[in-house]
Amino acid sequence: MLILTHDTVRNPAILAVRQLPRKFFGRVTVWPKGKVGLRGIARIAVEFQWVRYTVSLLPLVMIGLVWNDLAMPLAQAPILMLVLIWWVEMRVLRVPKSKRGQIIDAADAERGLDLLRVQARAVLTQIAALRDLRSGQLHLVVEQSDLGLFAPLTYVTVQSEDGPAVLALTRQERDIIAQGLFQAPLDEGLLLRINQSQNTFLRDITLNARGVSAHARLAAALA
Repeated sequence: MLILTHDTVRNPAILAVRQLPRKFFGRVTVWPKGKVGLRGIARIAVEFQWVRYTVSLLPLVMIGLVWNDLAMPLAQAPILMLVLIWWVEMRVLRVPKSKRGQIIDAADAERGLDLLRVQARAVLTQIAALRDLRSGQLHLVVEQSDLGLFAPLTYVTVQSEDGPAVLALTRQERDIIAQGLFQAPLDEGLLLRINQSQNTFLRDITLNARGVSAHARLAAALA
């Protein structure tokens, strides 16, 4: 999970908002700050289409190198290349429509989404209380990559209708999200299976700041 805010990305211009919810996958490239590690960099790199297309065409390149007489015919077969890319993108990297119903039971999916809503609203309540917000709506947007073959890649933002804008979160607020959003039995892998089954990869949970209780505000003040 990457919490996207002004202190956690190297290119904060991507956080500009025109309408809510702000989407990231397929629109902008996220370059996170801090220690991401080689695995994290590789996972983000997979989101680049040219990287996936290059890997998809490697079998044809290998065939051309091994059997030189086939190199020219393969190079002149764009339809074959397109079919291979389509097959890898839609049948290998993503879950085909015919198999979505087999990923997770519908009742289990709804229970998982209920947990997400409850835990997301709890997170938003703490953030709204810390900021002493009295009006307006906050959105906790959880967006995942639809490339199911790899480890889940999840972007989390807190977005406000005041602006609209992606909030600049403090370290304390980021810790609240990191500790409170995904709690057992809900984790990123379960959410990805739910999203794959429903072919919906962005979840937008809202909270009206007016509904934050006095108890939550007192707890925030004491913290």
